[in-house]
Amino acid sequence: MRMGGRLAAAIEVLEDIGRRHRPAAEALKDWGLSHRFAGGGDRAAIGNIVYDALRRRRSAGWLLDADTPRAVAFGALLLEWGETAQSLSQALDGDKFAPALLDETELQTISERIATEAPQEVRADCPDWSVPLIQASFGQDWAREGAALAARPPLDLRVNTLKADRAKVLAELAETGARATEIASNGIRIAPIEGSGRHPNVQAEPAFQKGWFEVQDEGSQLVSELTGATVGMQVLDYCAGAGGKSLALSATMDNHGQVFAHDAEKVRLAPIFDRIRRAGSHNIQVVSKQAELTPLESHMDLVLVDAPCTGSGTWRRRPDAKWRLTQRQLDARKAEQAVILDRAAAYVKRGGLLAYVTCSVFDDENGGQVAAFLKRSGAFAPVDHRELWTTRFPAQGSSARFGDNGGISLSPASSGTDGFYFCALRRAA
Repeated sequence: MRMGGRLAAAIEVLEDIGRRHRPAAEALKDWGLSHRFAGGGDRAAIGNIVYDALRRRRSAGWLLDADTPRAVAFGALLLEWGETAQSLSQALDGDKFAPALLDETELQTISERIATEAPQEVRADCPDWSVPLIQASFGQDWAREGAALAARPPLDLRVNTLKADRAKVLAELAETGARATEIASNGIRIAPIEGSGRHPNVQAEPAFQKGWFEVQDEGSQLVSELTGATVGMQVLDYCAGAGGKSLALSATMDNHGQVFAHDAEKVRLAPIFDRIRRAGSHNIQVVSKQAELTPLESHMDLVLVDAPCTGSGTWRRRPDAKWRLTQRQLDARKAEQAVILDRAAAYVKRGGLLAYVTCSVFDDENGGQVAAFLKRSGAFAPVDHRELWTTRFPAQGSSARFGDNGGISLSPASSGTDGFYFCALRRAA
């Protein structure tokens, strides 16, 4: 397929997403199944246009003064692919599968908009309703932080130190351009793709099959390190999901002590069993029933709460979720987080640690949630998070933000990671 056919297909997928309010991955999969003639390169390019259009929907639409699938698809190519209005017209001219060429009005609008500084709301590429939330979280840097959340993400891996070290995995993945992460002790990063490219399928690598590494954002790796889990600890991963942090903690603890992996939704836990076997983690015990946690009450050295949240910190990877999210959904998540924090606190022993984590950049889910919990409980107090960060990562003082109520915030613009929040609360001895 030429550029015209790929662009037309991306517009078709964007129309499907908007009409049926469905996830982008689902719409792209269905398009591929009904257009089997498209090769892997074509599907990757179409997917890139779709995801770029969703990440940059507001600024892409602003360029053409329209919010249609056609406008944001064209705008995405102008913003992310290094195309110009002229180069696009040349690429599409004579292609019978291409959408209609940019008309004179569109060309004039693009020319004027490119020469004009976009409003901050446009540069931040976020929905109007979320602007006050992002401003409250980032202050004067809010537009820059929003723009970073709309950029293409890297592919991050965590070396499983139970089976390999970083040098060994880097040597195995040398052809992918993999490099050591800037902050995480055992992280590896493959740079964001460009144009129509695609990340390597690292899960097809023999090293992955042998359990040498897992796919995990560097921010997620950092919050696992910040928990301070050590050999011999008793740890409860209360919202374990697919087990990424449980596996990281298991490796940090060198397979000693115990990690109890629990999630209220059993379906989320399903992938953890294969991952445990591949990683060679022998100290993870999956606990799927709430009643089975009763013997753990007041006995855990560390309870990790990776709370369900809006996922606003992952908008680089799931940009369609940015436009589906509503205030009502945020309120529902906040209520759920409060209940989970209260329940999880019961498992922390005297002097133990409760670590609260989200992949959100909204303070309502982060520092605000912690402040409300501290008022309710009276038994916990925040650790010195600035000291914690500088002790763990002494050369990275400016990579994190520290909240008034304690806690550490990471973001694409400041730390180069997804958006994460981490807060460690010590229970009174």
